[in-house]
Amino acid sequence: MTRLLTLILACASVLAHSAVAADEDIVEGIDVSHHQGEIDWTKVKNDGIVFAFMKATQGLRFVDPRFKLNWAATEKAGIIRGAYHFLEADQDGAAQAKHFMKTVDFTKGDLIPVVDVERKGKDLARTLKAFLAEVKGTLEVDAVIYVSPSFWNEHLASAFETVLPNPLWVAEYGVTTPRAVQNMGPWLIWQYTRSGKVDGVSGPVDRNRARTTTGPHRIR
Repeated sequence: MTRLLTLILACASVLAHSAVAADEDIVEGIDVSHHQGEIDWTKVKNDGIVFAFMKATQGLRFVDPRFKLNWAATEKAGIIRGAYHFLEADQDGAAQAKHFMKTVDFTKGDLIPVVDVERKGKDLARTLKAFLAEVKGTLEVDAVIYVSPSFWNEHLASAFETVLPNPLWVAEYGVTTPRAVQNMGPWLIWQYTRSGKVDGVSGPVDRNRARTTTGPHRIR
């Protein structure tokens, strides 16, 4: 399967943070949790979906009740899989990362971990930094950060003085291209709708686009 597409972060030197080059391939994906219920992943793949992220954990103890099922089923269906953790702002960031990595059995070929940042709190910046450091120290990868431009720019941008090495998964809807996120590079993944339709999924589902050029962003 020499043409298996890999997801990467576009180089920070690219001048346009969000524009897609005319010759750049874009692949379609979804992200899910237990809210989507039972999913027919074979139908999902046949509908053109290349990759899927699924919620694994939240905070210090919660494990999504459908994570293990989705994790195994996506691999069986031939969909590139990834897992995300929903960050609780005022709970220990390193401990959250340990809970996440203990729950997810990352193997070669899986997409690198994602931290979902959308809940504010007085310790949010410190919590996020601790989470990212724990993932980096354990898996030797920079976790993807999922966030909306407005949330990041309001609550987190001032906490980071330089551009982060972490790939960006940006959430912004109803636009032709998402806005830039301060102190982060161009988007790797763009969640462009929360009301998508995909065969095999009952009801609306988040749909995403990802850049696919050179350089892997998968567990090796």
